[in-house]
Formats: sequence, structure tokens, C-alpha cells
Amino acid sequence: MTMSVSESAEPQSAAAKRRERDRLRRHNDILDAAEEVFFKKGVEQTTMDDIARAAALSRALLYVYFADKLAIWRGIVLRAGTALRLRFEHALASSDSGVGQIMAIGEAYYLFSCESPEYFDVLTSVSTLPEPDQPDPQAADMDVCREHINQCMVQALVNGLEDGTLSRQRIDDPLQTAFYLQGALHGVIMQTRSGKSRLSTSEDSDKLIRYTIYRLTVSIASSLPDNDGSAVSAAKNKTRSDKR
Repeated sequence: MTMSVSESAEPQSAAAKRRERDRLRRHNDILDAAEEVFFKKGVEQTTMDDIARAAALSRALLYVYFADKLAIWRGIVLRAGTALRLRFEHALASSDSGVGQIMAIGEAYYLFSCESPEYFDVLTSVSTLPEPDQPDPQAADMDVCREHINQCMVQALVNGLEDGTLSRQRIDDPLQTAFYLQGALHGVIMQTRSGKSRLSTSEDSDKLIRYTIYRLTVSIASSLPDNDGSAVSAAKNKTRSDKR
């Protein structure tokens, strides 16, 4: 009995899908194991043998999935970037006003540093990551992810310019402003994470970072807040009510 093309193709397709699911599961299992080792020992001190043992795989099988240790690290960088992108996308959707969206994104970045400190550190060190010798889909995906993260901030700024909550006199270029806002907030967060800082206690650092988010927002808002900060407080309240 001869099997038709459609009949033979169906089980092959199902088998191919199953193999792809298995590949993705093993890929993620390796990244899970590598995260534990990297975050405990550091990237420089971690070897492929360490990762293979943590993943309960042979070294040879590990190389089937990743070309080298840096390829695994790039996979973790992509995970961290994706986690931040999702937070920014949620923040962008949390308010109807541009100023509220910018404040929500600042809050999201701060909470990311608190709730996912390892991923925060991963993204902080990404500039030191060598470029791959060969084309790497993970590196390309991270470039796309980085653009999406920047675009969330740019979109919030554009929204604020359009709805009048952000000042056209203070924002010449939304992309430059996005880099300025993130760089300034990142710098303050890094200062509070230093054990040598006088503001490194959780209560003091929280006050400083929230003050920074407030002052950065004021610097581009269409109108300055009153002495009690009512303008930005109203934006905060609007963001919170939108979330509810």
C-alpha cells in the first residue's frame, strides 16, 4: 500500500515540531543552569565544564547548543533584555499621558534593579561583551530588543509632546532625551548600590532614586510643579489609577 504525500508529511511535521520543542527546552535548561553558575562564580571564572555539570550534560552535547561560553552569556543577556522590555511595555501601557508614562518607565527601571538585580548587572556589563566572530542570532535578537526598549521611552516622550504634558522647549530630540533620562537614572542607581555610598541603605537609596525620577520628569514637563510637587504628584496618581 502506497502512502500519499500528505499522509507521510503529517507525521514528519509533527516529529519536526517535537524536535524543535525538545531543542528549545534543552536550550532553556542550559541557560537556567548557566545563570546559577555565572551569578555565583562570575563569567570569567566559569568554564564550559562548570556549565555542563550544572546542566547535567556532557561537554560535547553542550557544544551542540552553544559555540562557546560567550554564546551562552549572550543568551542570558537576551533574557535580561527581554525582561526589561516587557516591564517598559507594561509601563507604557499603564498611563494615558506622556508624563505619566515617563514616570512609570522610570519606576519600572528602578524596580527592575531591585527585583532582578542579577539581570540589571548583566545589562550594565553588556558594553564589555565582545562581538561574536560569527553571525549570532542571539546577538541580532538583542539588538532588536535594545531598539524596542529605547522605542518605549521615545514613544512616551512623543506621546507627551502630543498631549502637551511634556515641553517642546525642553525636548529637542526624543531619542537623545531618552538616552539622557535612562543614563541619569542608571547612574544614580549605581551610586546607591555601592557599599561606599552614604546613601546605600535601602531607605535612603529609595528616597534618592524616587527623587531622581521626580526631578528628571520635572526637567522635561510642560509646566513646573508647585512647591509641594503637585503637578508630578498628579501624574503619579493618574498612573496608579490607570493601573487599577
